[in-house]
Amino acid sequence: MVSNKMTRQSGFTLVELAIVLVIIGLLLGGILKGQELINSARVRNVADMNSGIQAAYYGFIDRYRQVPGDMNAALATQAIGQAIANPTAAATVGNGQIDAGNWDEASAAWEHLSKAGFIQGLYPGGATTAAAYQVVGVAPVNALNGALLLARSADYSDTAAPAQRLNLVLGDNIPVNIARELDVKVDDGLPLTGVLRYTGTSPMTNFDPVSAATSTNCITAAAPIIWDIANDAQNCNLAFLY
Repeated sequence: MVSNKMTRQSGFTLVELAIVLVIIGLLLGGILKGQELINSARVRNVADMNSGIQAAYYGFIDRYRQVPGDMNAALATQAIGQAIANPTAAATVGNGQIDAGNWDEASAAWEHLSKAGFIQGLYPGGATTAAAYQVVGVAPVNALNGALLLARSADYSDTAAPAQRLNLVLGDNIPVNIARELDVKVDDGLPLTGVLRYTGTSPMTNFDPVSAATSTNCITAAAPIIWDIANDAQNCNLAFLY
């Protein structure tokens, strides 16, 4: 006997599929928007961090008439009212600048600023090598945990030969899209001009968080030189010129 009942078909209806696609679209949109908000927050964090350090640096000079990091340890202890360990052996102490390649002075800058109350945290100073300087807790870090460096150097990119200038190196782990967004937000959007610069296509002489191979992916090789978003480099290094 032949049954008149229709065989039920398993699977999704068009309505159900449409609902699933809408949900997936909403989830993807939320994820992308969330990532955009995270990136914007990181950009604001780095910009605010630079402004705070710049204000702290000049505030220290205004109060003590000495450059943080370049101030003799004994004099700093007396002026600040806390025991200051650094610097003691640097040959250039007292010459009015944080000298490039002098890790004793570079780490002392954060010790002086923090113990004088100009920046948050407490930094011990005492680093004498690049490796020691990048140990957690010796220097402040950016929003992506790259160590900052405040010093006078020529380790930044330029359309001509760069001159030695005081600059804040922003550290490693900065993706190229963050670098470009930051440059557009605070400067001219170009890596070789303005107050925010790319630090170069070769390892920095005095601070080496990125390799030459990685750093070449951050900016275009041919003119016009711009941030190379297409390569999606994840370890670009920048410097704010003071």
